[in-house]
Amino acid sequence: MDNALKRVMSIYKWTLENGDKRTDPWLLVYSPVPVIVIFLVYLCVLWAGPRLMKHRGPVDLKGVLIVYNFAMVCLSVYMFYEFLVTSRLSNYSYLCQPVDYSTSPLAMRMANVCWWFFFSKVIELSDTVFFILRKKNNQLTFLHIYHHGTMIFNWWAGVKYLAGGQSFFIGLLNTFVHIIMYSYYGLAGLGPHMQKYLWWKRYLTTLQLVQFVLLTTHTGYNLFAECNFPDSMNVVVFGYCVSLIFLFSNFYYQSYVSKKVKKI
Repeated sequence: MDNALKRVMSIYKWTLENGDKRTDPWLLVYSPVPVIVIFLVYLCVLWAGPRLMKHRGPVDLKGVLIVYNFAMVCLSVYMFYEFLVTSRLSNYSYLCQPVDYSTSPLAMRMANVCWWFFFSKVIELSDTVFFILRKKNNQLTFLHIYHHGTMIFNWWAGVKYLAGGQSFFIGLLNTFVHIIMYSYYGLAGLGPHMQKYLWWKRYLTTLQLVQFVLLTTHTGYNLFAECNFPDSMNVVVFGYCVSLIFLFSNFYYQSYVSKKVKKI
């Protein structure tokens, strides 16, 4: 028991001491404990929320959701711009890009937007809270919970150890998708009269799938190429993207293909 505890403490110490010294002082980065606490609170909300709402009516969050969704559009636009412009100014390679751990203005600019991307994943846990308050429990799927719950850990590790380099490609694609996704949710929140303009929902799911295919291909290439970027991270990203391809493909089939077949 003592040896197991010493082992755990040794790993924890290594986790703290081997991070990126530039990002360690930033909010939620130095230790994994705050992110673990956030995740545990998230699980508690998932368990208790629907039970507390069982005998209550759905909360009217129309105004809140309009502000939230368009605020997320603005944040996504900012992050997309920063990922794109900073990578171009830094002459980033789209095939292999090691992390620049220097404190140069461009390296710090890239690290900063990586932190914002991580923090945006913490903010996006609000999506789940809004579903619960509105009693949209059918939206609390395994895909939704898995995706939201794991992204905060993935990008905590990214900012803690790899704030820059080819991690930027994930942020670049994902923020572009989220500009469109939160625009859709924001427009849908304006009222039923907007539905006739939102015929493109299924193409949003297609765009998400294309994103994961591109990321899987990009990461898979780097697993075999000579690139000074940790293969351990490439393996994690590759496996994670493959899992999301399966889950989003199933969602697409159940939402659009299966329903169409049943109608026929």
